[in-house]
Amino acid sequence: MDCIFCKIIAGEIPSQKVYEDETVYAFKDINPMAPVHVLIVPKQHIASVNEVTAENSAVIAHIYEVASQLAKELGVAEDGYRIVTNCGKNAGQTVFHLHFHLLGGTPLKIEMC
Repeated sequence: MDCIFCKIIAGEIPSQKVYEDETVYAFKDINPMAPVHVLIVPKQHIASVNEVTAENSAVIAHIYEVASQLAKELGVAEDGYRIVTNCGKNAGQTVFHLHFHLLGGTPLKIEMC
């Protein structure tokens, strides 16, 4: 598989890891859109939200648990943060491995929320 996030998870491509467990891997975005910009990805390759099923949906709940923990650890929980996932090319998905952006540390624009 030629998935950049699978390669990051496998350690084939370097990243600035902020969290890892048996289910997810989180790392700093290389092109941050906010002072805090972390990507949280499932270790299991799921291409997009369109591939979430009853069999793999528990990973989504776990990702939100990790996001809440990281927001607290990174100091953005109190003032607020955003969690974004894009599904498909028209939504701006450029890497077809499900991932969630945790953004915070500054007031965020509201135009497309």
